[in-house]
Amino acid sequence: MVKQEQIQQSKAIQRKTGKTFHLATRVLPERVRHATYVLYAFFRVADEVVDAEETAEPSAQRERLEQLRAQALGRDETDDPVLSAFAELREQYDIADEDVNVFIDAMRSDITKSRYETYDELETYMDGSAAAVGRMMTDIMQTPNAEKARPHATALGEAFQMSNFLRDVREDIVERDRVYLPQETLEKHGVTEEQLQSFRCDENFRAVMREEMRRTEALYREGVHGIQYLPEDCQFAVLLAAVLYADHHRAIRKRAYDVLSVTPSLSTARKLALLVKTRAYWAVEKDPETVFRKVSVVPYPSSEDHSHHDPGHSGASRSPGLLGGRLSSWVRSFTRGE
Repeated sequence: MVKQEQIQQSKAIQRKTGKTFHLATRVLPERVRHATYVLYAFFRVADEVVDAEETAEPSAQRERLEQLRAQALGRDETDDPVLSAFAELREQYDIADEDVNVFIDAMRSDITKSRYETYDELETYMDGSAAAVGRMMTDIMQTPNAEKARPHATALGEAFQMSNFLRDVREDIVERDRVYLPQETLEKHGVTEEQLQSFRCDENFRAVMREEMRRTEALYREGVHGIQYLPEDCQFAVLLAAVLYADHHRAIRKRAYDVLSVTPSLSTARKLALLVKTRAYWAVEKDPETVFRKVSVVPYPSSEDHSHHDPGHSGASRSPGLLGGRLSSWVRSFTRGE
């Protein structure tokens, strides 16, 4: 059984490195929340191996990832609390070895691969780095309709990662010399490597961002449609995560798609406002897709005016129903890290 100290260490890692995901995790039921801390911590441990390119040779990074693979799959013993906890969870929830393997394979590819020619090539990478994460989450949620849920979990995992890629274009170039925007999209709109490296945002670059954001928002629509197949006590948390991650698109549009000058971010106040608004609509509707349509910035084809998707909209307007736009004691507990 996973020990309390392993859960606390994993929680600390998530709180420090994944603030948006941490907020959504904290509204999961306890039966899933603790396992999610461990899951996320495992992902971060592997990610940090890849991000250590300045202090480790590629061969050493690959060797360490193979050690992590063997320990995560229970083939080798480990005294690392996060890895041992993940190995236990993998057995407890019958997480597929294939999902662990494709995740580690994706981390390995990050060591030497920094550009993606096509979206299909990028999607193959994301199947390990993001979609597999969504599939593992359906396992620890003990989803009764897993076969129906998995394709949507895959789409939502890709949507989350694409939003991160779109937000972090500058950061990925500066800190890792990586470009996750597909080269075919850049070439289509006449954006060169030199332009990216000099951080020049023009109408061509904005066209690239618009195209990839449309593609990502289609993934959100597909992913959110499948939340209905998750256990009822997990649906709100996944819905909230979708609302929060998608809101980076509002921040990007507010900056006229200029993610080359600065990396857009969501303030704590913004996140809490979205939490309140999503919770209020959820109390009335109890339908993930309906609430997502009303709260998120993702447009749906049937709503041509998209008035509630105004990029400059603060999201803090008075919410319907029981919360009335005020932060309740339940919401304030999130600012204290409870």
